[in-house]
Parts: sequence; structure tokens; C-alpha cells
Amino acid sequence: MAGAFAGARSAGRLDARVLVLAVAGVQLAAFTVATVLDRPTWYVVFAVASAGVLGWRTNRGAFGVAAALLGGALVVALAYPLAALVTFTSPAAILSNATDPAVLRTLYLSVYAPLLATLLAFVLGVPLALLLRRGFRGQAVVAALVDLPLVVPHSVAGLAVLLAFGSGHAFPTVPVLGAMPGLVLALAFVSAPYMVNGAREGFEAVDENVERAARSLGANRVETFRRVTLPLALRGLVSGAVLSWARAVSEYGAVAVVAYNVSFFYPPAGERVQGMFGSVFVVRQLDVNFESAVSVAVLLLCVCVVVFLAVRTLTGTRGAWST
Repeated sequence: MAGAFAGARSAGRLDARVLVLAVAGVQLAAFTVATVLDRPTWYVVFAVASAGVLGWRTNRGAFGVAAALLGGALVVALAYPLAALVTFTSPAAILSNATDPAVLRTLYLSVYAPLLATLLAFVLGVPLALLLRRGFRGQAVVAALVDLPLVVPHSVAGLAVLLAFGSGHAFPTVPVLGAMPGLVLALAFVSAPYMVNGAREGFEAVDENVERAARSLGANRVETFRRVTLPLALRGLVSGAVLSWARAVSEYGAVAVVAYNVSFFYPPAGERVQGMFGSVFVVRQLDVNFESAVSVAVLLLCVCVVVFLAVRTLTGTRGAWST
């Protein structure tokens, strides 16, 4: 009986995979045909209509069809611009930019600086998330302050960081304007809310009875946190860190104000070099070489996708970091 159930479940997964591959293949073929014929509207209509057909196939009536049409329209609105970006440029142009030393420095800086900002947000944000989960007087005010950078315009965030930490202010000896520390501070300012909120959701998902059981068995607070709370909340922490990193990678306004062009140590060259952050580099290239700007944007997009897929795999239900 168990074997038959397992076999049926395995067959169901196989059918689902075949269906996903079939839908992806049909969508890719339709997108290719529409692109060759220079009729992008045809593909958009086809993609939304095919979502409605899939909704109809679920046998959930008019509600299922309407939900599929509306949801499909949103998926198309999210995916189509990225597909248009990737297919605008040629593989040769992408490869040419991928070997350009200036582009390589930009890609390195676009990964490295957000990583430092995420590390800073992690070290300072995880303890705060733990406090917010346990609650304290004035918690609502602190939570609102944490979320505030999410609604502050990006250029305003850059000016705020510059005025708070620039020359003659909070950290007089730390270079901020046009320097790596300033870039990291600006990125951490806009991305820290994602780290704190992700870690907080992870901690709130931990059953407090399990922690009490550990304490009743003789574990102190540190041991309980290290051996119970932290492993159970790990997925939330990792998700928060990834979202924080991704938000930092996409930042433009604050970076353009604080650190338009910075000097940093570049390992392949073995020395300090000048370079631009990815989003700033792409915007500057738009005025110089539009196709080159698109190619660099595609390379940056590829880096983000690879990181996202790697982390999603590790934090999935069967990933190495799943609990």
C-alpha cells in the first residue's frame, strides 16, 4: 500500500514536471515566433490567454479562470521585460563585455560591496530581530524606524547617509564621500530592513515551547539560542540576508549621491582600482553605448539569478540548510 502510494505520488511529480516543461517550451516557442515577426503584442495576449486556459483546466469554474487570467497578466508583466532585456543584445556582445576589465571590476564591486553591507546588517540586525520577537516597551517605534528606509526616496537616503556619516559628522575619520566605507554604509541603510524583518519572521516561526523544553533540560540562554532557536530560524535568516543583498545590488540613488566612483582593492589586479557600482555603471553607459549598457545589465541580472537559485536550493525543503 505504501509502495503504491509512493509510486502514485512519484508519478504525480513526474506529470507536474512534464507539464511545466511543456508549458515552458510552448511559451518559449511563442515568444521566439513573436520576436522574429516583431509582434510582441501577440505574445503578451497569447501568454495571458494560455494562463486562462490552464486556469480552466483546473476545473475551478469561472473563479479559477479569472484568477489565472489576472495572475497570468502579473506574471507576464514581471517576466516579459526581463525577457525583452535578455533578447535585446547578442551573445557576442555579452561575451565581449564579460571580458572587459572595467565591466569585471564593476561586477566584482556589485557583488562585494552588497556582501559587506549584508554582513553589517546581519551582525547588527539579528540581535535586534531577536529583541523585536521577544517584545519590549517602545517596540512599535523601533519597528517603524527599521522599516522607514523602505519608504525614503533613494536620493534622500544617500543625502541622509552623507550628512550623518560624512566628513565632520558621526565618524570623522571614516571616508564616506566617494569611498568604499560610504558605499557600504549607503547600501546597508537601504537594505537592513530586509535583514531585520527576515530574521524576525524566522525567530517568530520558532515554537517557544521547544525553547522552554530546552531550558527545562538544563540549557542556558546561549545554548538554547545556539542549539535550538538559531537552527530553527536559519531559513528566515538566510532569506533575509539574500533579500538584503539583492536590495543592495539594485540600489542606485543612494550610491549615486554617496559613492559614484570608488577606490577598492581588486584581487585579480592585486592592487586598488577605481570602479563604479553596477547600477551606476549601467546608467552611465546608457549615454555612451546603449547596447553595452544592456549587455552589462544582462550580466548583472545573471549574477543575481545564479545567487538566488543557489540560495533557494540551499534553503528549500530539501536543501542543505533546511530544518
